[in-house]
Amino acid sequence: MQFFGGSSLTSVAPESSPAPAAPPGTGTGSNAQVIYVFNRNGVCLLYREWHRPLRTLARNQDQKLMFGLLFSLRSFTAKIDPTSTEHANLGAPLLPGQGCSFHSFKTNTYKLNYMESPSGIKLILLTHPRTGDQRDALKHIYSLYVEYVVKNPLYAPGSPIKMYLNKELCETYILTIHF
Repeated sequence: MQFFGGSSLTSVAPESSPAPAAPPGTGTGSNAQVIYVFNRNGVCLLYREWHRPLRTLARNQDQKLMFGLLFSLRSFTAKIDPTSTEHANLGAPLLPGQGCSFHSFKTNTYKLNYMESPSGIKLILLTHPRTGDQRDALKHIYSLYVEYVVKNPLYAPGSPIKMYLNKELCETYILTIHF
């Protein structure tokens, strides 16, 4: 599965990473490429992209694949957890916080940063592969979600986020993420 367009590398030192060059503006601006926010049932509450030169799937197919990837990775990490004496069947649903979890993984074209809240809200931030740990950034995005979405009396839980104030606050914060 290819999320982002490949790049042609003309010369790569043997010890260097095959990661592509940073997207335009990354050195002084945003490093975020895509954000997803899912509820515990797999409904995509928020989707926003900033740098995605190649679109290979329809948006709803992309969201289903992303949620399926997260479900599979969580199930797999819980299954191979060396500290747990009880291993559920591979693919069995896990409660939020149950079993071991992962925080990120990296390919040569992107890094997927992941956080799941105790209520089952899943935040996924795709960034440039050279981006550092984004757990604090995801926690801050989650605090914006709680403050401006969950506490909003006009918001119906489980419905896509349509309020522009919280989208703008979230986007302003995400665009400040650097290497």
